[in-house]
Amino acid sequence: MKEYLKRAAEIIGERSPGEVMHDDAVVEALNQGRPIQEALAIAGAKYPSEALGWDPTTIHDIAAHYDYLREHSAIMERIRGRKESSS
Repeated sequence: MKEYLKRAAEIIGERSPGEVMHDDAVVEALNQGRPIQEALAIAGAKYPSEALGWDPTTIHDIAAHYDYLREHSAIMERIRGRKESSS
């Protein structure tokens, strides 16, 4: 677990609170089944100072990053659920 968290921190990097809120909004939209372009637009409308610019050459890398964040978020939720049930 410790190694996973260390690696996740390296991949995600340091983010400001605004960046975290923007990223969470993108992940939430993706979890609702929205395509990445729409998810970015939704998050950008909520957090315009954190909005990402993209084009057809960068959208696949951005999508991969958010796929990772989505999976990471799900893993962290499962971990929190286990901790709460064992308390």
